[in-house]
Amino acid sequence: MRLPFSPIFCIGAVVIGLVAGTGYFLFKDTTPPELSLVPEAKVVTPGQKLSVVATDKESGIRSITVTVRKNSQTQVLAKNVYSDKAGMQTAEFAFKDTFLRDGAFTLVINAADASFAGFGQGNSTTKEYAMTMDTTPPKVTINTSYPYVRRGGSSCVSYKISRDVEASGIRVNDKYFPGYQQENGDYICFFPFPYYMEDKDYQPYLVVTDFAGNKSETRVPLYRIKHRFKTDTVKINDRFFELKLPEFRAFYPDITDPLTLFNKVNGELRQANAAKLLEVGQKSAPKALWNDAFLPLPNAAVRAGFAEHRTYLYNDVKQDVEATHLGLDLASLARSPVPAGNDGVVVFADYLGIYGNVVVLDHGLGLQSLYSHLSEISVETGQRVTRGQILGRTGATGMAVGDHLHFGILISGLEVSPIEWLDPKWIRDNITDRLKEAGAPAPEMPQAAQTVQTAPAPTEERKPAAKPAPAPQRGRRR
Repeated sequence: MRLPFSPIFCIGAVVIGLVAGTGYFLFKDTTPPELSLVPEAKVVTPGQKLSVVATDKESGIRSITVTVRKNSQTQVLAKNVYSDKAGMQTAEFAFKDTFLRDGAFTLVINAADASFAGFGQGNSTTKEYAMTMDTTPPKVTINTSYPYVRRGGSSCVSYKISRDVEASGIRVNDKYFPGYQQENGDYICFFPFPYYMEDKDYQPYLVVTDFAGNKSETRVPLYRIKHRFKTDTVKINDRFFELKLPEFRAFYPDITDPLTLFNKVNGELRQANAAKLLEVGQKSAPKALWNDAFLPLPNAAVRAGFAEHRTYLYNDVKQDVEATHLGLDLASLARSPVPAGNDGVVVFADYLGIYGNVVVLDHGLGLQSLYSHLSEISVETGQRVTRGQILGRTGATGMAVGDHLHFGILISGLEVSPIEWLDPKWIRDNITDRLKEAGAPAPEMPQAAQTVQTAPAPTEERKPAAKPAPAPQRGRRR
């Protein structure tokens, strides 16, 4: 006998099937969520922010709970319930306004998924992390005597820190110069008196940050030496534009007016090149690689000094863009071999805008030397070189008129006066002897002096500088 067709029966069967199917898949999920703590800190401060990331791709995340426990006390830091049941959820929290004081405690995190396992409670995961609350900044002791620091020049400190830290170094306004831990556990940091700062504004601070985020700042006592730099007015003309600007047209192809292009190169490109040197300055060995004063270009005359400020006139009209010359211009015979000033490692060997073809050597502890306007580069990045080894040949690439070497010294990428580092007595008095007195490792300095010639450069057999190529040219490698 045929049963009569019943729509209600069919609908009921479909609903039961859907519920049963859904229930199967929900109850079928027996895998608990995965949990991770970001970052996985072991030592924390009250204001430090952490995150819990919970993932469950099958059923989604229903809730995340974060609790701290110390002895018999507990406190909930976060309890998040999610309605969207996404496969991944993140809960942020901090330890502010808790009962915790310095010392050990336990962090407990729990996450439950959105399945019907456990009679609707879902699968859950609980993780515990042993942590320490630390609100005490590390203690710092400066070992070295008070330094004398000339405006535009360099100095150093050796210091001890009471415990292992995440970072330490010298802060000068918005600039930071990292310290480097030595084998004896102490730290050494080279730092500058920036050429652009006035005496009254200059005060370095030794900044130390531990793994919990506690920070201490210690004023570095020192003696400031005032110094005024030369100013100069440079007249530029159409002949200069014809000689130098073709090299820079590739940087600004849409600029056709020569004066506009010059100001763009002298301002914007110069700043970009300085930023690149700051980046390169972070690539430094944690120990000194040198053991002598720096070598100058042999038989050379100084044609321009450090931090000379230049204004530019075109048709007797002062230009808005000014510049500061940050190195020594040393002139000898055209295409003279350029020796490495000291032992080190090549960290840059390429074309760099206004500097032309450049080699930068790292000498460790943030100390680097720069050789620019080269007509030829003879070394490669990563190569280890010795004092006096030939790096390339002098030239007129970049914003240079006439064959010469622009020699610079940098502290963590900021250019400082090179004259100091060419003088063995200055290095002994201000760097190596002070480090040795503090019990820190220091390079051995010879007694012989190395001077820089200031008489006119030799002119015999001088070759005229070749006209640069229309596009930035890279050094030929031997």
